[in-house]
Amino acid sequence: MDAQAIADKYVSLFRQGKAAEIQNTMYHQDVVCREPEHALAMGIPTLTEGLEAVQAKSKARQATIAEVHSFYCSEPIVNANYFSVAMGRELTFKNGQRLKADEIAVFGVKDGKIISETFFY
Repeated sequence: MDAQAIADKYVSLFRQGKAAEIQNTMYHQDVVCREPEHALAMGIPTLTEGLEAVQAKSKARQATIAEVHSFYCSEPIVNANYFSVAMGRELTFKNGQRLKADEIAVFGVKDGKIISETFFY
């Protein structure tokens, strides 16, 4: 699959709430995830390497969420081996804090899989 096909499938699955399926089927074993520096203050590492580590980070984040009220993902913008989307969620954490989070995500594609993800928020 090329970047456009990967992007279209990503958006379709995300809109269905299938984030785990995205990681399980579309991510490269050597995927690298980058978060902004200020994510450290929220307990989120700025660099996560490898599929197992990215999946573990996602599971740990999911464990802190009590309810997802809404989520969205824009249509992808694709260029060569990259695509980006605007995305966001409104959720309540188990500690009672409610948050509306919007971000831009940029994904790199290699050999028909997502090899990198970088988040800006």
